[in-house]
Amino acid sequence: MAKSKTQFVCNSCGSAHPKWAGQCADCGEWNTLVENAVEAKSARSERFAGYAGEQSRVQKMSEVNLQEVPRVGTQLSELDRVLGGGLVPGSVILIGGDPGIGKSTILLQAMCLLSQQLPTLYVTGEESLQQVTMRAHRLELDGTELKLLTETQVESILAKAKLEKPKIMVVDSIQTIYTEQLQSAPGGVAQVRESAAVLVRYAKQNNVALFMVGHVTKDGALAGPRVLEHMVDAVLYFEGERDGRYRILRAVKNRFGAVNELGVFAMTELGLKEVKNPSAIFLSRFEQKVAGSVVMVTWEGSRPMLVEVQALVDESHLGNPRRVTVGLEQNRLSMLLAVLSRHGGVATHDQDVFVNVVGGVRVMETSADLALLSAVISSLRNKPLDQDLIIFGEIGLAGEIRPVPNGQERLKEASKHGFKRAIIPEGNRPKTKIADMEVIGVKRLDDALQNIFS
Repeated sequence: MAKSKTQFVCNSCGSAHPKWAGQCADCGEWNTLVENAVEAKSARSERFAGYAGEQSRVQKMSEVNLQEVPRVGTQLSELDRVLGGGLVPGSVILIGGDPGIGKSTILLQAMCLLSQQLPTLYVTGEESLQQVTMRAHRLELDGTELKLLTETQVESILAKAKLEKPKIMVVDSIQTIYTEQLQSAPGGVAQVRESAAVLVRYAKQNNVALFMVGHVTKDGALAGPRVLEHMVDAVLYFEGERDGRYRILRAVKNRFGAVNELGVFAMTELGLKEVKNPSAIFLSRFEQKVAGSVVMVTWEGSRPMLVEVQALVDESHLGNPRRVTVGLEQNRLSMLLAVLSRHGGVATHDQDVFVNVVGGVRVMETSADLALLSAVISSLRNKPLDQDLIIFGEIGLAGEIRPVPNGQERLKEASKHGFKRAIIPEGNRPKTKIADMEVIGVKRLDDALQNIFS
């Protein structure tokens, strides 16, 4: 067997070095050299002998079979939604998130359900088989057909997988997996990248759907999952506080479905339970009207969702008034306050402004602009808004109200939850009347504020 060797590659410029050094000799960057495996051809061929599937060949585009690959449902509708409708054979999915957020829990639930219809293999490098089994019993899961393996060496994992021939496989977590071709410790960038490359190659060649779990620290210092994002087919992130009840699973990359798709789960004693109607959860409002609160419709992936935006405006005793946001972009709040002062005639240069999206939801789109400024003015004037009022729309720097995508679907979602009045961009005004809803289209910020606070 030919001997494999290692080299050190600069993360900044990509140049290769025979040995480690503190500074890259080509680009001058410090602490950017990481170890990489360089295998001889015979070593690589021997290591993957028997793992390969059908050999690839050159084809014309007209010869490509366009028949859609049947997806495998996980029986968890929220997970299937985020995946784009289910698992695609041969796909590789990376699930990231802070430790304890629920990554292993949801995968164990899904694997126990899938094991009833397909061969499955759950590989754990962090827990013993007894720990995994005890957790399944605590969650009251039927895992009689689920096969478990405790292993951290990627070559041994592939050898066992060759014998078991699973159709769906989980590796929990990629930080604990290592390859004998490298001398660095497990969890390092080189080990994570090389081990993941071997697993991805196996999944593609054998048509196995593969889940990989990756831990991400709050400051993103752990580079392992980050360097894997371009290697996998889908990247899912768990969001939410560990001491909170709700978890949000968001797709930030998906080759087989919509990006920015979102699934909502509730953490219970029996694991993660699906939330079929997330809008009802994020709209738990006070019975009495309060100033600084308004409801908007955000679009997450392929569905609308109603969320409550709250604002608190108070006199500032500092030289620089504070601008604090939770669930929204802080720089956009500063820009919108400048537009409000210039085109709305409402100045907040001497006020502290605090904005929060209820329920821990992060609103990434600009449709929250009009609702945000409405909540700010409501708090500033201490004037509550009607509870049956819905607002959405993007605000430009010239004070114009721009339309947002899927306006008709947003209005239907609001009408379904009992909202009677909507203030939206003129470009989103529906052609057909929405039952039991008054829709007001506005073109300018001053026109919108007049209709909201009249």
